[in-house]
Amino acid sequence: MNQKICCICLLFLLAFTSALIPRQKAPDWRAVGVIDGESKEISLEDYSGKYLVMLFYPFDFTYVCPTELIAFSEEYQKFKDLSAEVVAISVDSHFTHLAWMKTPRNQGGVGNLRYPLLSDLTKEIGESYNVLVQDKEDELFGAHLRGLFIIDGDKTIRSIQINDAPVGRSVHETLRLIEAFQYTDQHGEVCPANWKKGDKTIVPDQEKKSSYFSEVYREEL
Repeated sequence: MNQKICCICLLFLLAFTSALIPRQKAPDWRAVGVIDGESKEISLEDYSGKYLVMLFYPFDFTYVCPTELIAFSEEYQKFKDLSAEVVAISVDSHFTHLAWMKTPRNQGGVGNLRYPLLSDLTKEIGESYNVLVQDKEDELFGAHLRGLFIIDGDKTIRSIQINDAPVGRSVHETLRLIEAFQYTDQHGEVCPANWKKGDKTIVPDQEKKSSYFSEVYREEL
């Protein structure tokens, strides 16, 4: 009995310690991706020096998934303007990705996306990023949750968002976060709640921060 309890505790400990958090290095990966109707091998290393958005999603030919991928594709130039790239990844094969991209959008397909769709057929990438559903009783067993990872040019994770399957993610919030992280990278100041480009920022110093707070909170509540 004691041995069984120890094994269970060890499994929980391993699960906890393997969980990714911002400021950690992103796990390396290499996968077959589809872009412009062609398949090719793509790796995390290919995006060194750039911000990268990794979009994990459950399956091709589903419901919320095509709306997300199309939305990110339609705003792709805004990511490029920030020297950022986008990849999307599911457990489907690259053949399934090709078929989905050849399916018209008015029939549930995604059409010609402007960024790669990656195949995590072995499920190793989803597992390393802690987005793989591993509960055999779950209807999404073996699929990815809606994980969104923002990774900087040094391959450091800056943001993690994981949604349950029924709700899609916001392209505009993703762009806002990249702009904010890049601003802090360049200026050393920090971005307050709901910050957007052009807004006032905070100097992370106990004395200098007062210039922000005295201007924003002019009256004591």
